[in-house]
Amino acid sequence: MLFCACRAADVLNAVVGLWLVPKYVGPSELGAVMPLTSFAGFLALPVTVFAMAFAKEMTTLATNGEYGKMKSLMRGVFIGAAIFLVLALVISRLVLPLFLERIRIPEGSLGFLILAAAFISTVSPVYQNALQALKRFKTISLLNIISAPIRFIVMVVAMPFRALSGYFIGQAAQPAFTIAASVYALRKELAVPAVPYWSRSVFRQFTALLIGMAAYHMMGGFLGLVEQTTLRQRLPEIESAAYYMTTRFSDIASFICGTLTVVLFPFTASLAAEGKPTRPLVVKSSLAMLATGGLLALAFAIAGRPILSLLPDGDKYAGYAWAIPWLIGITSLSAIQTFHTNTEASAGRFGFLKWWVPLHVVFAAGLLAITGYGYFVNYIPSSWCDFLATHNFTSLKAMLMWFTVTTLIRTGISLFELMRQPAHRIEPHYQ
Repeated sequence: MLFCACRAADVLNAVVGLWLVPKYVGPSELGAVMPLTSFAGFLALPVTVFAMAFAKEMTTLATNGEYGKMKSLMRGVFIGAAIFLVLALVISRLVLPLFLERIRIPEGSLGFLILAAAFISTVSPVYQNALQALKRFKTISLLNIISAPIRFIVMVVAMPFRALSGYFIGQAAQPAFTIAASVYALRKELAVPAVPYWSRSVFRQFTALLIGMAAYHMMGGFLGLVEQTTLRQRLPEIESAAYYMTTRFSDIASFICGTLTVVLFPFTASLAAEGKPTRPLVVKSSLAMLATGGLLALAFAIAGRPILSLLPDGDKYAGYAWAIPWLIGITSLSAIQTFHTNTEASAGRFGFLKWWVPLHVVFAAGLLAITGYGYFVNYIPSSWCDFLATHNFTSLKAMLMWFTVTTLIRTGISLFELMRQPAHRIEPHYQ
């Protein structure tokens, strides 16, 4: 049911991405949409981490029917979210104008709208995670079905006046509705008296979980921001716009991965809490994702170019249809790593951070060095510069090759770790 609901919502999201956004946002600014979204998400990552850590604890409390403690936990999460919001406002005031200048976008009122969309979007999962932990998938499905049209309608009304501002107003409208609807759906659980949850031992355990979640999501968000910003800065405007358009199709695979991740999280957390193995669920989800991704890649390898040519300014992007199956393949492989690391996080096992953190630092530094070698011409051998210039590492094909290599490395390590897991009882712990 949740899968079908998400796919119904994705139809409208696809209309937004493939028709509405390119209709009102010209090719010169279209490539900035994804970096702006990544920047907003990165600013809000502390709240996202809170929500993910909250989901892990919520699953345990919901399984035991401890709704009074759930209420106390939610209060603590919102206090933390409010503190991080103030800090992010201060930081964004300093860095946002510089970031917008780097991606060639005038600021205007866009800065405030980016922050509003980011923080409303990250507070929303706090309540959605409560529904997820309670396995209220019917309610989640209904919210997905209703919230997508709300986002679409707001964008249709707002984007003709100012395209990018209207886009972020619509991005904020969907989670704002979700928050209100989730509060109503949780009215029975939230009506119980709050029971003290926080104690010194619980605080220590929650802090350990929070640190693990922070390292996991902050490094992933940082690398994503570096990648999207580099694409916007280094590629020609038509190629960065083509990247946006082709990822609208590959995001179909991302939506499927996201749905499976949402469903997996409470079940793997419950299995881990009971000491049962989580590997079978991860393997089955990975096989399903690979099969679905293969079919999607084949379909768009055949039909991608004709479909692109039908879209606004489609004649400019049709020549990049080859990127769609390639991106779907990258997304499908990334899903294996996502299922594995999210499952480990849901189980409170953060041993994977030993390779996750340094690997992401190396990937980000490597990408910046390869694409920005011009800053180092006085410090590196001229033969290196000649090699990088000759092979044009700032083209879309070169960037996709980079994404492919980094994805294969992450996926390979994840599979190695997954296969090493015992098939018997595994005790949850915080590493």
